[in-house]
Amino acid sequence: MDFLIELGTYMLENSSELLALAGEHVMMVLYAIGFALLVGIPLGILAAKFKKAAPVILSLVNILQLIPSLAMLAILLIYFGLGNSTVVIGLFFYSLLPIVRNTYVGLKEVDASVTEAGRGIGMTPLQLLWKVEFPLSIPFLMAGLRVAAVIAVAVATIAPYIGGGGLGSEIVGGINLQNDVRLYAGAIPAAALAILADFLLGIFERKTKNRFAN
Repeated sequence: MDFLIELGTYMLENSSELLALAGEHVMMVLYAIGFALLVGIPLGILAAKFKKAAPVILSLVNILQLIPSLAMLAILLIYFGLGNSTVVIGLFFYSLLPIVRNTYVGLKEVDASVTEAGRGIGMTPLQLLWKVEFPLSIPFLMAGLRVAAVIAVAVATIAPYIGGGGLGSEIVGGINLQNDVRLYAGAIPAAALAILADFLLGIFERKTKNRFAN
């Protein structure tokens, strides 16, 4: 009970700083996810449309996901230096796999009869992709985006090890100073952000599923 009181007091007294760190954390994640969508969706489409390209693209994004997060950021640090920009690049790489794979799976799951009907009314391959196939794959893409967001929020907590900011500053500070209050003051909001991202994107995912189910 005493610890909870101490934690609550610390978070209240440092609320403005914690909010600023949370905002920084969110911005890093948003930039990374935005770039991952811009790159990942075209890669997923290429993998779905070109059979020979699929194994190469999917293998590459799988390899990126397998690299330990701290090792990934350490490698990027060598080439891009300290700061939030390097963190964003690392989060971008970690967000690619769920977006690429789910875009690929979503396009592959489109019913063949639907695509045949599109061809039957004279649609070009590009029209068929953007007017029929891609819209139908959006629920799968949203599921991938949901996973990517949660991963990015979690990985961003180690940003301070390469000069980044965000809520990881409190977590790392708590570890270095052996201060449980600071550690939890960073960990709890970070976990809350991950839960919130999962909840909100889960709502959008269900809405897209219901929309295309009807």
